[in-house]
Amino acid sequence: MTERGPSESQIYETQEYVPVEEPITVRAYLTCVFSAFGGILFGYDSGYINGVLGMDFFKCRFSDARMELCIADPSGHNIAIWQKSLITSILSAGTFLGALAAGSLADTIGRRPSIILACLVFAIGVIIQTASSTVGVLVAGRVVAGLGVGVISATVILYMSEIAPRRIRGALVATYQFAITVGILLAACVAQGTKDRKDSGSYRIPIALQMFWAIILAVGLFLLPESPRYWVKRGHTDKATASLVRIRGEPADSDIVQIELADILANYEYEMSISSSNWSDCLRGGLKPSGNLYRVFVGTALQMFQQLTGVNFIFYYGTTFFQSAHISDPFLISIATNVVNVGSTPLSWWAIERFGRRKLLISGAILMLVCEFIIAAVGVAYKDQSVASTVLIVFVCIYIFGFATTWGPCAWVVIGEIFPLPIRAKGVSLSTASNWLWNFILAYITPYIVDRGEGDLQAKVFFIWGTCCSLCLCFAYFMIPETKGLSLEQIDRMLEECSPRQSANWEPRNPWAHGQGRYTEKSDVERI
Repeated sequence: MTERGPSESQIYETQEYVPVEEPITVRAYLTCVFSAFGGILFGYDSGYINGVLGMDFFKCRFSDARMELCIADPSGHNIAIWQKSLITSILSAGTFLGALAAGSLADTIGRRPSIILACLVFAIGVIIQTASSTVGVLVAGRVVAGLGVGVISATVILYMSEIAPRRIRGALVATYQFAITVGILLAACVAQGTKDRKDSGSYRIPIALQMFWAIILAVGLFLLPESPRYWVKRGHTDKATASLVRIRGEPADSDIVQIELADILANYEYEMSISSSNWSDCLRGGLKPSGNLYRVFVGTALQMFQQLTGVNFIFYYGTTFFQSAHISDPFLISIATNVVNVGSTPLSWWAIERFGRRKLLISGAILMLVCEFIIAAVGVAYKDQSVASTVLIVFVCIYIFGFATTWGPCAWVVIGEIFPLPIRAKGVSLSTASNWLWNFILAYITPYIVDRGEGDLQAKVFFIWGTCCSLCLCFAYFMIPETKGLSLEQIDRMLEECSPRQSANWEPRNPWAHGQGRYTEKSDVERI
């Protein structure tokens, strides 16, 4: 690459480079943690259907059988496979479209307004679902709600990644995954509390409660600052400074604010000199780590593999799967798996900064594939139902622990870090859309390959998930860079200078010296 920039007299070549760390303040914590609240919408809306599909009244109301026959014998009636598949998966179709729209929306009106608007769309979808008494209306409501969840899931990750201090960025962004697990657990608990009702409140109460999460998130975001990187992208340096002042808790003329802003400006100007922020620029640069196409490939593939771990099979169809496996009290077992999910995720806050993203993804894939092959093998080999059921429950819980501490949070953290500012919103949007596309595919086809009378794989489906986790392991080893402890701008430089397998040993050097690919002039700091 041809060097560009000011002359040697204009840059800080003679000055010793001492990295300036962003302060870790209560304000930064609270801003990121509250933003992560969007994960509760994601988790709850994804998870409530697991319990609702197992409710007797819901089966009666949404099946083709006459209501009086269902009430007399609820165990003899169920919704059709196609209904079960469509109701569950259609949410992901809406979220896929919402996630794609999030890239342009976040760049046009901002990260924060995009989330607020998405909460409104989500609320409309909840109202439609609550009022539903037929499959068609319920499906329509889940599509509309999905549009809102798709925008939220992409934009929250983008917003958190851009405002979090680098030293704890991984831990803070991982709280988004924790919020997802809390949402899934809340949905399971509410379904447990209403499942025995003999009226429409059995399913309408779990659905309607989602409205509160949207209201809380939308109202709270009015009080939070916009991302400073968004203001830099829009050319409003004064507003970017004001955002940094609020986030970092430092005065505008402090070295911390001035140098961070100068680095964001210099990096953005450099990136814009070699590309632009159009959708087509997401495909430039080829499959070398510094190229946009490589980063989009890594982001979309990482989210695809997160879904192919099979974890949503448990959270979408766990209750009905446990019922078919003759496990007593499947609703309670579903709650237990959700408790493991919620209880394990906070461990990732420490591990992701202690061991890094790359090691966690590799080790998590190993743990999950071992558990899944054991579940599948025992399900095939043991005819003793009690033994097979015990093994299934134990290793499903270990498997969920492996996901919750590694691939669950890490996939979201990495996609928030690897894209350069000009295409960051669009890159995160495409990656999140990949998550929802594969979420839809797997949610739709799973009942057909697992349920009795269809593919009838039952526990053997874990052979498929185990094989996919083996592919996850290979992908993480060869393709995922280590981004721990680096600013978003330093990650750009690292990907220009080394391969993913060498990235853990890369050290940031003076960003104002030759060879870094970027220059920050003294005037950059002075003019802010």
